Amino acid sequence: MAERVCPVWIGYLLACPLRRLLQNPKKILSPHVRPDQTILEIGPGMGFFSLPMAKMVGPGGKVVCVDLQPRMLEGLRGRAQKAGLADRIETRLCTEDSLSIDDLAGRIDFALAFAVVHEVPDPKGLFSQIHQVLKPGASCLVAEPNGHVSAEDFRGMVSMVQTHGFDVADRPQIRGSLAVVLRRGQ
Repeated sequence: MAERVCPVWIGYLLACPLRRLLQNPKKILSPHVRPDQTILEIGPGMGFFSLPMAKMVGPGGKVVCVDLQPRMLEGLRGRAQKAGLADRIETRLCTEDSLSIDDLAGRIDFALAFAVVHEVPDPKGLFSQIHQVLKPGASCLVAEPNGHVSAEDFRGMVSMVQTHGFDVADRPQIRGSLAVVLRRGQ
């Protein structure tokens, strides 16, 4: 497994309810997530954003959570079951080379990649896979921790994805993060 992948024990810390004081999922995601949507979350960890998104999409929606670590997905499934949201959350184990989402081509309304791109060995490949599954005009919120990723590296990532079919739709202010909303062209 890649050295740069977040250890499972940190996943528990990142799912802590106190984190909402700094990064409120509903506030961050409400401009993007609607009832009955199909959402893709890359690197959900223990579900800090997954569970609120599952509530937001309602019983007619779905949140597909893709992670490299089985133990993160186990923790997410347990938390989803406890919250009564297991029927709205689908978990998938990916590999370092593939998100294992080819069957979702053109079906995703919104994607979230929060504090995960810096862990991926091939960001270009990651965004190519995200682009393929987004519906035309759909968006992807990317946020990276400003303690791990420099502003210069983040700008470089944004420039790279702009040459691969994404437009910058917004640059939201998220505490402790560098963030951008990317939109797939029509």
